[in-house]
Formats: sequence, C-alpha cells, structure tokens
Amino acid sequence: MSPNSSNGRLRVLTFLHSFHPGGVERVALRLVRHWRAMGVDAPLFLGRAEGAMHDEFGDIDYVMPRQPRRSQAGWETLWMILTLPAVIRRLRPDVLFVAGSTYTIVAFAMRLLLGRRCPPIIVKVSNDLARRDLNPVGRFFWRAWLRIQARCARGWVVMDESMTPELPPVMAARGHVVHDPAIGATQLVPARAPRLAGPRRFVAIGRMVAQKHFALMLRAFAQAVQPGETLTIFGDGLERAALETLAASLGIADRVTFAGHVADAPAKLVDYDVLLMSSRYEGVPAVVIEALAAGLAVVSTDCGAGLRSLLGQGRFGAIVPQDAALLAAAIRTAPTAAPDREALLTSLRRFTIERSAQDYLALFAEAAAARTTRQPVRLEQEAHA
Repeated sequence: MSPNSSNGRLRVLTFLHSFHPGGVERVALRLVRHWRAMGVDAPLFLGRAEGAMHDEFGDIDYVMPRQPRRSQAGWETLWMILTLPAVIRRLRPDVLFVAGSTYTIVAFAMRLLLGRRCPPIIVKVSNDLARRDLNPVGRFFWRAWLRIQARCARGWVVMDESMTPELPPVMAARGHVVHDPAIGATQLVPARAPRLAGPRRFVAIGRMVAQKHFALMLRAFAQAVQPGETLTIFGDGLERAALETLAASLGIADRVTFAGHVADAPAKLVDYDVLLMSSRYEGVPAVVIEALAAGLAVVSTDCGAGLRSLLGQGRFGAIVPQDAALLAAAIRTAPTAAPDREALLTSLRRFTIERSAQDYLALFAEAAAARTTRQPVRLEQEAHA
C-alpha cells in the first residue's frame, strides 16, 4: 500500500523537461501511459508543454509550473531544479522515477534540496557508462561524476545485463536490470513477407546532435550507395542545416531525405529495409529494438555494450568501428532483412513494455516499503538524541 497516496495506490512521479523528441522521453511517456492503464497513480511533471511529441502523447495529463516570461528552453535543467521540489512536496510521491541519464543531475539536486523529505529515487541508466568516445581526461572526470551521483539514488536500473559490469561499485551495489520497454508484445510477429526486388531503402531515426554522429553516416553512405538506393532520416536538431549542406557537398542530396520529426516514426520502419545507426555512444537504443521487431536489417557503429548485446554480438546485425570506410563496407553488403527470426523474437521478448512495466513497479514498491519501515526507526533515534 502507498504511504502517501490518498487512494492507497503507489504514487510514482516521473519528470521530463518537455515533449521535445528523444528516446528517453518517448519511453518514459509510454511507461506513464501504461502504468496509468494498470491503475497506478503515475503523475507526470513537465518543465514546459512545448515539443513535437505533444500531439502524439496529448492524452497524458501532466503537472506544469507557472511559466516564466522568457522561455526556459536554454536553461531547462536549472528550471527543473528550481520548480520540481515544490511539486514533490505537494504530491508527496512514494517514488521519484528518473527516466534517463540526462536527468540524474536533477535527482542529485533533489536529494540536496529536500534531504529526508526526498522520496526514494530510481534512476534508469540510458547511456553507455564506459564512454570510450571520450579522451582519457574526459573519461576520468566522467567516472568521478558517476561516483558523486551514485549515492543519490535508491536504485540504478540498466537496460541490459551487458551494462552491469560498467556500473561503478557504489551503483552496482544498488543495481538492477530492467530491459528497455521499447516495443509492445503485439509487435513480436513472424517474419514479414519477402520484399519485392529493387534498390534497398535505408532509414535512420534520431536527434541531429553530436552524439548521433550523422555526419559519419552520410560520409559512409556516400561511399556505399548503389543506383536507386535512398536514405531517409527521421528527426531534427541543431545540426540539421549542416548535415543537409554536407549531403549536398557529398553529391547525395537527391538520395537523402531529411524528413524531420514525425509522430511515431518507428511505425514507419516497415517501409524500409535497413536501419543505419552511427552513434558515438548509446545505452540500449530503442530504435534498434523497434527495427529488429519490424524485420529490418541493422548496420551500426560500435557504440556500447548494450548495442553489442542487443545485436547478439553481430548475430542480428552488423557492428563496425567508428570509421567511415568500414561503415561504408557494412552498408554496401547489408542484407534486406534481419536473420534468424525465431531466435530474434526470443531475444526481443525481454524488451516488451508489458514485462518491463511490471518489473519497474516491483522495484518501486520495494523502495517505497523500505522507506516506510525505516522511518519509525529514524524518528525513534532522533527522540533519544
């Protein structure tokens, strides 16, 4: 039973900056929607109501603070730190769910600002922890930051067993595996009908930011593209104009479509043959799970242990170093469908929202129960102080 909710249900508060597109945000919104359908008291806090996913998730009501006169888009993390404590005090959630690694600084601030009034925090680790893309100095400071933030949470959730060895010891002591809930059980279907012969249709989905390294993808595609083949990129971001210029300079502007953000882009995957990913680092990328479920072949750069595990160390897709020539070679020889459908479906069953939503709730209930059993002891100790 929930110690705080008036109706006796477990109350789980999720917070996001906005409806701005992102893998972390999409999965979090789907989880909130699913938990509510299960009868869970799952409030959602948004820093602002802007973002291209607003229409897609418009059925989800949310709490939002009074907006400042000037947009907080450029300082949204500070805005969250300033406004979230009042909502936590008012809603008194049993658990605070941190939907991804980019929000851990907010969780750390909540522990500092609220102290004992801060509810138990469960953090989902959404990015690669090893960060081999960083130079040695950057990696040293990254690991130091991980050790600092490690003590702020009751539990640290990794999205695949392969990520567990990368957890710092303090995190590992509180670590759990809950697979990334990227797909629904209804998406686990037998192989789709064989495609008609013709040029391959490549697709990529992601924010156009440095992490995704779309420039590498375009350079590789320019080297590998065969007559009639196309690449469609769903997503938007600060680098879009520069990427469009790059595509023109590489002579592939007529082969590459920058489709921008579209509602539920993963649903469009069935119209393509091969998913391309060129990220510098990832956790367990939901788009790869969605592509495999849709029957696509996958070609990806080696961007983390989670990706390697997801692709069966190369069994379910091509994994190459961060190199344009090697990526081009993999694109050139990519098949038009993922192999061994039955084995693939067995692997993908880990990533259904029906399963993962339940696993999260078990963690939340345990954290809430542990807090209530400790509380009387703490008060008794204070009385004898």
